[in-house]
Amino acid sequence: MERVVVTGLGAVTPIGIGAPAFWNGVVEARNGVKPITLIDATPHIVKFAGEISEFDPHNYIEKKEAKRMDRFVQFAIVASDEALADSGLKITEENQDHIGVIIGCGVGGLQTWETEHTKFMKGGPDRVSPFLIPMMIVNMAAGHVSIRTGARGPNTSVVSACTSSAHAIGVAFDFIQRGEAVAMLAGGTEAPISNCGVAGFGNMRALSRRNDDYKTASRPFDKDRDGFVMGEGAGTLLLESLTSAKARGAHIYAEMLGHGWAGDAYHMTGMREDGSGYSKAINLALKKSGVTADEVDYVNAHGTSTPTNDPVETRALKDVFGERAYKIPVSSTKSQIGHLLGGGSAVESIACIKALEEGIVPPTINHFEPDAECDLDYVPNASRRADINVALNNATGFGGHYAAILFRKWNE
Repeated sequence: MERVVVTGLGAVTPIGIGAPAFWNGVVEARNGVKPITLIDATPHIVKFAGEISEFDPHNYIEKKEAKRMDRFVQFAIVASDEALADSGLKITEENQDHIGVIIGCGVGGLQTWETEHTKFMKGGPDRVSPFLIPMMIVNMAAGHVSIRTGARGPNTSVVSACTSSAHAIGVAFDFIQRGEAVAMLAGGTEAPISNCGVAGFGNMRALSRRNDDYKTASRPFDKDRDGFVMGEGAGTLLLESLTSAKARGAHIYAEMLGHGWAGDAYHMTGMREDGSGYSKAINLALKKSGVTADEVDYVNAHGTSTPTNDPVETRALKDVFGERAYKIPVSSTKSQIGHLLGGGSAVESIACIKALEEGIVPPTINHFEPDAECDLDYVPNASRRADINVALNNATGFGGHYAAILFRKWNE
């Protein structure tokens, strides 16, 4: 089987557009949470989010094209363009059938749906745009990236809530490992900051309500956490066979070792309190990757800042790593950018990859009060230097989905 490496990175996040800007923001413990401006948040229970207020699609996409794309697609285009350019891989007539695209997303074009539904309610069916469906459906992120780049290999999308991009990266890995593709643009995207998105998550009491202290609202593993902060953005990895990467002299960021998936058949939005879903996914990723639990040096946790997720994930890490769990740095990038839902794991995978390459462990900001149930090393409030060789990225999503991805530091 082919070994799979990462040769390109692209990111659109609340702390920076572009993978270098995102990573600099991570290292500097920057906070991307701010008052919502994309909608009138006045009537909403929650009035803040990890919004990318400086994003202008026309800086990256021709105006006519951008008009026919929902915001989640625009994010995916920008992140994928960057990852492809960063990789130095040229898509040509000779290789385009062997390069694919898979981009996950949780909720798709909520903004487009709301806009067109409002038109329908005010003016009737004739007012609805003929572009409604191709703008809102989830697969159009991968579709547009394929059209734009000319990649004609495997092309699909994954919809599994907040595990969408972790699953997308896993499927892309499998395509390359089996020899069905030479390279894949893989990741996730989300643009959920809309009236229905904010109201829906807010009314189910999943979101933090710290409107008067929004900068510290995302508090993963902190005793006083009260919910997650909604975020938006995208992340794309250029995954490539080692054979191809070495043949063209590509810069290799890291090696992807493998991934594991699991389900816990339990609840629409909740998870089993023993953390068995997480544990199964992590153990499967370790088994498929051929590494032991003792080799993992860093965990980028799902770490949502919700009362239920954080202790459950902590229990799972203790179950997998035993006493060594107390010696492994664990951090949540969501403390800085909020929860990007279907796009979260892709961006967090970039944090893992850069941590391996740079020898810097990302922080968990807003960690003020220890919780007796969350008693691991969460790298509070500041990044730190560390020599790490293997990094784990965790994800879970509504419906009982779990995913774990393992990356290793590249060493020739």
